[in-house]
Amino acid sequence: MSLFSFLFFFLLLTHTLFAPYSAVSSPTAPVQTLDINPQYYNPKLPPRTLSSSKKFEGSSNLVNLRYHMGPVLSSPINIYLIWYGKWTPTQQLLIKDFLLSISTSNHRAAPSPSVYDWWQTVSLYTDQTGANISRSVLIAGEYSDRVYSHGTDLTRLSIQQVIASAVRSKPFPVDHKNGIYLILTSEDVTVQDFCRAVCGFHYFTFPSMVGYTLPYAWVGNSGKQCPEVCAYPFAIPGYMAGGGASALSPPNSDVGVDGMISVIGHELAELSSNPLVNAWYAGEDPTAPTEIGDLCEGLYGTGGGGGYIGQVMRDKAGRSYNLKGRRGRKFLVQWIWSPVLKACAGPNALD
Repeated sequence: MSLFSFLFFFLLLTHTLFAPYSAVSSPTAPVQTLDINPQYYNPKLPPRTLSSSKKFEGSSNLVNLRYHMGPVLSSPINIYLIWYGKWTPTQQLLIKDFLLSISTSNHRAAPSPSVYDWWQTVSLYTDQTGANISRSVLIAGEYSDRVYSHGTDLTRLSIQQVIASAVRSKPFPVDHKNGIYLILTSEDVTVQDFCRAVCGFHYFTFPSMVGYTLPYAWVGNSGKQCPEVCAYPFAIPGYMAGGGASALSPPNSDVGVDGMISVIGHELAELSSNPLVNAWYAGEDPTAPTEIGDLCEGLYGTGGGGGYIGQVMRDKAGRSYNLKGRRGRKFLVQWIWSPVLKACAGPNALD
């Protein structure tokens, strides 16, 4: 018998003798499994052996993230939601569940890795007094503009007019101490630079427009306009199709809104750490700052970088996620730059 034949025979015999008993038990015997934890997988890279390194993806000594002495949102954060255009109650509830999950600290209500755990990285940032970004994030009011009062083609300036209209109609107050204003445009609304340069942005209102300087953020639903740009990896560009990785299944079966949620997380993290564009950012140009979300764009898990999103989880239906929220929700949200680790971090990290 050749050495190859002997090894083949030996392996076959060993497999037969030591096969798991669940594979040979009677049909009435209970089948045991060790698959009791969430299954992590990398949709682009094969699973890799975890090293003893504690470095997270995106780490670099070349990143010069600095504090520029401005305020951060250290007081309890009141979010005032402006729904511009037509939204279904299901879409609205999904986004609100994500926002409310930021302050859901009860791990029975939202098990780890949770949205609350993800926000912990954001809350590490402080102002010059040492006060951290608040962990209290509440929805303080909502306003729906279903008649597109400023049209279906908005500019950066007209978005401030949308805020002014909402404030003047008094569905909620001008909260210039604790308030931030989140404008969400429906999938049939075009916005200046949307899909070409931005998927969302944050800034502050001009007193001449609203009467106060109010931090705000805008995010658009890209479901019909450019999902491959702003809802990636739930949709992929045409040049990546055919032989490459396929699009991931969104955790809540809505490509546009699931994609929005990651952008909302990105913008809220940056708005909280740089509300007046004079606090935390890298680079020397405050008109084009590189902020704590920008540094980790496209990273969702361990092994991410260089075009790979990293290792995330899949539920039984094959839908991808990396965070859990209230009411059993699951989300796929990008990581945030940690001022402690000097690297991108998320609660679903494996090393």
